[in-house]
Amino acid sequence: MKEENNKMNISRRGFLKTAALAGAALTMPTGLNKVFAAETKQTAASDNNSNVAHITGHRILGKGKAAFEVSALGFGVMGMTYNRSQHPDKKQCIRLLHEAVDRGVTLFDTAIIYGPLTNENLAGEALAEFKDRINVTTKFGHEVIDGKGTGRQDSRPETIRRYCEESLRRLRLDSLPMFYQHRADPNTPAEEVASTIADLMKEGKVQHWGMCEVNAETIHKAHAVCPLTAIQSEYHLMHRLVEENGVLDACRELGIGFVPYSPLNRGFLGGCINEYTVFDPNNDNRQTLPRFQAEAMRANTRIVNVLQAFGRTRGMTSTQVALGWLLQKAPWIVPIPGTTKLAHLEENLRTLEFTLSPEEWKELENAVATIPVVGDRYNAEQQRQVGR
Repeated sequence: MKEENNKMNISRRGFLKTAALAGAALTMPTGLNKVFAAETKQTAASDNNSNVAHITGHRILGKGKAAFEVSALGFGVMGMTYNRSQHPDKKQCIRLLHEAVDRGVTLFDTAIIYGPLTNENLAGEALAEFKDRINVTTKFGHEVIDGKGTGRQDSRPETIRRYCEESLRRLRLDSLPMFYQHRADPNTPAEEVASTIADLMKEGKVQHWGMCEVNAETIHKAHAVCPLTAIQSEYHLMHRLVEENGVLDACRELGIGFVPYSPLNRGFLGGCINEYTVFDPNNDNRQTLPRFQAEAMRANTRIVNVLQAFGRTRGMTSTQVALGWLLQKAPWIVPIPGTTKLAHLEENLRTLEFTLSPEEWKELENAVATIPVVGDRYNAEQQRQVGR
């Protein structure tokens, strides 16, 4: 009897999962992975359910010995424990991370400061069993003492080494697939950071490395010592600074990949956040950001309306429009949207099923450009830590 009940429960879960997704699936166009098909390597689907979105397209971050093959969309783990208000319990988060693996996502992003430490612990517990199939990237740089962030940066060689060992333990890995410097340390030259990473690579403890929110000059200096695989910075339709400050140009020139974090502007471009949204005062940094104050969100909603109108005639959500815009910018760009919801994972992955012309994307850019963005993305203290 127990065995029969288990079979019935499994069948029921499968049925509910299929039924919940079928409505969305029926409205989506076919042609999976026509985006940058020439540059994309195909992999087999991991599920026989044709109604479930799978990501089969891979992209290459970096070149030569620094090349790193990953899924065309990654997964930002941060919001599962840190800075994004309420979240499901650990069991539910692990279940969703396993779902992402089953659907072909191979790039998962975390950091020491997320929690601090709790996000790496979650990623390690959930994903270590898949280490031969996927890659978990993490970041050092923010000083953490006794499990708490100090607000300072520390990228001294001995600190990088200690953080590397600790991250390996939390992530349950023998080698870190990619280790980013999270924020530049004004007291440690980029060349010294790069040299330390080069030594860790020789020792087999790090496979690739990257930097976050640095300027083009710093990228050139670090890359000359140890070739970079990726730069991670905020980039989306409401924040396009990397197009203007030489960062994307440096990546293109040097053959470095680019990983946009917060590709949906911390969820705002998905249309689910507005001036009435109440953020958790104990676990959400958005309440401290100028762009997420009520008056700013009220004004910026006009941008979301443009994305929704653009997507409406193409069968796309505003989320898919925002992610699709990033994906078409270059084949070496890999956004890492995060979520705690299966429906949003499904929505994100189906972005790759849409093919729009350059003229259509230009139409979108022109429409968004007519609306001024209200509010800075960071407060003054956080802004001082970027662009070094």
